[in-house]
Amino acid sequence: MNVSSIVVRTRPAAVKSVIAALEASGLCDVFFSDKQGRIVVTVEGETVDGEMEKLVAIQNLPDVLGADLVYAFSDDGG
Repeated sequence: MNVSSIVVRTRPAAVKSVIAALEASGLCDVFFSDKQGRIVVTVEGETVDGEMEKLVAIQNLPDVLGADLVYAFSDDGG
């Protein structure tokens, strides 16, 4: 299991609509946002490739200016 934290950036006026799109996407869990347009989300995946696919999908959502991986944790179950 892999868990990563991502900071999503958008225009301040678009924060609510981007949060709604993120929540509806099923790609991540939204944990925090601020008035400057930063949104903190986490993604989970069985593989790093799966997480990276989710990151790219988040980057391609409407009104997302950027999304950057800031923390990654991997547990191989051992």
